[in-house]
Amino acid sequence: MQNFETFLLENLPTSKSIHPTYEKALQQMLIAGGKRFRPALLLGVVAAYNSLMLDGARHAAYAVELLHTYSLIHDDLPAMDDSPLRRGEPTLHVLYDEVTAILVGDALNTYSFEVLSNAPFSDYTRVKLIQELAKNGGLNGMVLGQAIDCYFENKPLNVADIKILHTNKTAKLIAASLKMGAIIVGQEELGDKLYAFGIKLGLLFQIQDDILDVTQSSEEAGKLTNNDEDKNSFVTILGLDVAMSEANALADELTHELNSFDENLKNELSPLLTKYINRHKN
Repeated sequence: MQNFETFLLENLPTSKSIHPTYEKALQQMLIAGGKRFRPALLLGVVAAYNSLMLDGARHAAYAVELLHTYSLIHDDLPAMDDSPLRRGEPTLHVLYDEVTAILVGDALNTYSFEVLSNAPFSDYTRVKLIQELAKNGGLNGMVLGQAIDCYFENKPLNVADIKILHTNKTAKLIAASLKMGAIIVGQEELGDKLYAFGIKLGLLFQIQDDILDVTQSSEEAGKLTNNDEDKNSFVTILGLDVAMSEANALADELTHELNSFDENLKNELSPLLTKYINRHKN
């Protein structure tokens, strides 16, 4: 991912403005790092089928990371999770103020689509990528999941509805990252298969996050932990032991599917996915 990190740092959002902190705030959470999991998935798919397209694909990976970072900034706002820590750094509403955090999130959201619109692909591919990111990150995807999550705080859901919540809030953007990689290399049929795989992966990712919320310190996690008591998390509803069992079952299923991928794809994705599929066991 070193090449992606270099690309990101060379293409940080900038603004010519009289505002004293806006530009720095735009860059703050991007510079803070993070797992870069979604960009890595997209780039892994591209590398498996056409490594010559990786330079162009970094634009799409960057767009995904911009949208994801906006969602974290808004997720941490006082009106939502009211979290003081993200990626090991103070959140933007703590560093600056709530208005700045809201507007920076808005800016990164829209900038992600500006980046995609200028990516070095055919018009057809650019439109398909924009559609995929918008559909999964927007009103019938991540934003819907966040709305459900906030509305049902302190109102316990059943397990089926919790899966609907987190399929939208977490899984769809992970699934879209895999599918966008397939779109770039012209493997759209494979993209549908990877999207279904990504939904399961996203649910596992969320169960793991819920487990780590109660088993890690804030310093280890890089964000506030033990903060989900009022939320519809898998641990809150199922308990830690059952959540661990759910995670283990999904991890086994995903490992089996990963091993069924063709050799190029399996070789590209295995180093990343084996680490993340099993992170709740560490």
